[in-house]
Amino acid sequence: MLDMLAREIRDRRVILFAGAGLSQPLGLPSWQQLINHMARELDFDPEVLVGPGADYAQVAEFYKLRRGSIGELRSWMDRSWNVSDEKLLASTVHRQIVELRFPLVYTTNYDNNLERVFKLLGHDISKIASVVDIANAKSTETHVVKFHGDFSDDNSLVITESDYFERLNFESPLDLKLRSDVLGRTILFVGYSLKDPNLRLLLYKLKRTWDATAYAERRPQSFIFLIRPDIVQEEVLASRGVIPVVSDALDPNAALPEFFDRLLEMVSGAG
Repeated sequence: MLDMLAREIRDRRVILFAGAGLSQPLGLPSWQQLINHMARELDFDPEVLVGPGADYAQVAEFYKLRRGSIGELRSWMDRSWNVSDEKLLASTVHRQIVELRFPLVYTTNYDNNLERVFKLLGHDISKIASVVDIANAKSTETHVVKFHGDFSDDNSLVITESDYFERLNFESPLDLKLRSDVLGRTILFVGYSLKDPNLRLLLYKLKRTWDATAYAERRPQSFIFLIRPDIVQEEVLASRGVIPVVSDALDPNAALPEFFDRLLEMVSGAG
């Protein structure tokens, strides 16, 4: 199973899809910390405004209704999600992503750490967060697609509940680019929770895209890396053409670096 993935990576036919779990080793604020910040900015006690497991997108919608825009919130996030060059270069996972030479990296993270680590390690990239970026992207460079937007453009951000509802239509320029990119390529998802409804809908939509063609049986296999097993989700994912790769690492923080290390070894030896 992983032999095939390694060969596809070596042949630069794999799209990496990276979620929030990628940035945890950098010590970035959690979604709960983001919710707490929004509550305090609106002069609410976080424990009174929202309970455990609150949806940050809905709280962001409330924030935007009260403030009129997310400008101040975006500025705080931009500052809080920023880390030093030294800390970024010390991130094993970020370095491994560069070393695996994915031609396309999609991310739902807002921060610019992925783009920065490529540049810090001497690799040119084309950042894509809007239709203008699609037109200007260079075919000779790695494309880093900011699927939920970028701090440099408030209009590109998918952060409020309304933003997510619009994104679920899957008709934006970035969605059309994704549909084009995934045809004929394998996708590797890392850093995602299976409880994320946006991820589950994305996987469902990708399956529907292939099912609408006459070549569904020729769809490239895709993979999702999981830190812990979940038999229900694994079987549902498999039915949608996504193979779960479950870590056996005892330390959750070591799981993804160990997985990438294994891939790097296999890629270098893939025949």
